[in-house]
Amino acid sequence: MMEWTDRHCRAFHRQLSRHALLYTEMVTTGAVIHGDRDHLLGFSGLEHPIACQLGGSDPVEMAESARIVAEYGYGEVNINVGCPSDRVQSGRFGACLMLEPELVASCVSAMKDAVEIPVTVKCRIGVDDQDPETALDRMAELVFEAGADALWVHARKAWLKGLSPKENRDIPPLDYDRVLRLKNRFPEMFIGLNGGLQTLDQSEPFLDTLDGLMFGRAAYHTPQMLGEVDRRFYGGTTGDVSPWDAVRAHRNYLEEQLGKGVKLARMTRHMLGLFHGRPGARSWRRILTVEAIKPGAGLEVVDRALAAVSPTDLDVEAAE
Repeated sequence: MMEWTDRHCRAFHRQLSRHALLYTEMVTTGAVIHGDRDHLLGFSGLEHPIACQLGGSDPVEMAESARIVAEYGYGEVNINVGCPSDRVQSGRFGACLMLEPELVASCVSAMKDAVEIPVTVKCRIGVDDQDPETALDRMAELVFEAGADALWVHARKAWLKGLSPKENRDIPPLDYDRVLRLKNRFPEMFIGLNGGLQTLDQSEPFLDTLDGLMFGRAAYHTPQMLGEVDRRFYGGTTGDVSPWDAVRAHRNYLEEQLGKGVKLARMTRHMLGLFHGRPGARSWRRILTVEAIKPGAGLEVVDRALAAVSPTDLDVEAAE
């Protein structure tokens, strides 16, 4: 989710769910240690609970980066063992680390020694010609022995040779049963599912066996689904958060960031899919896309876009 789940995206998603764990874009250890940390790691307090995902493979650097992440106030640090891009492979992190589970375990161990916050891993079921049965079991066995607090599994292989990163999100077949078998082998450990999850109705039954669900692009493109999460998964007793309520609640954040010189379009680009499938959704997207990029664009653009979205009868009844 690089260049997607930045701080403005996360602040917006937090208006829809108070409890869902939000993840940063993947940041590399080199950038964390040597780069502009405030730019890379800074976030608004309203984003909690929030996890930072690291890309790297040197245990010393991973431990140092984890310390920095913890000092910034993150509630979890996650190791990326799933991204298949060429740039990631050349840096010896991401999905290519499926071939080096011992190294991943060494990183987990070093990070656990360095921080008190949970250390988790996100991986694939295998890469290239690996047998997913042995590859995933070996990864899980080693990282759990090293102290990993959770393992999130993207339930498809990554083909490091022959497929682009985009193709790796869609072409390798999903194998949810493989993740369920992994949970049966490690019943006491937290194992969560990622990959191809599109709706809450489709995904919720997996919680009969697994411990968590991770949504990426589905939550980004149709964020209104997050408005049901607190009630359905966290025992929330209040009503679902409607898209209209989320926008109104987000106005204070937008106003604050505009005052700091942040361009409106940098924030509203994450809001385009909010009314997907509802009357007026096209007008909502058009107004935000066309008008938010204009010099001096402010909250009046958001208000105008919101006015163009017509609630359905069902929404009106629910509000009453």
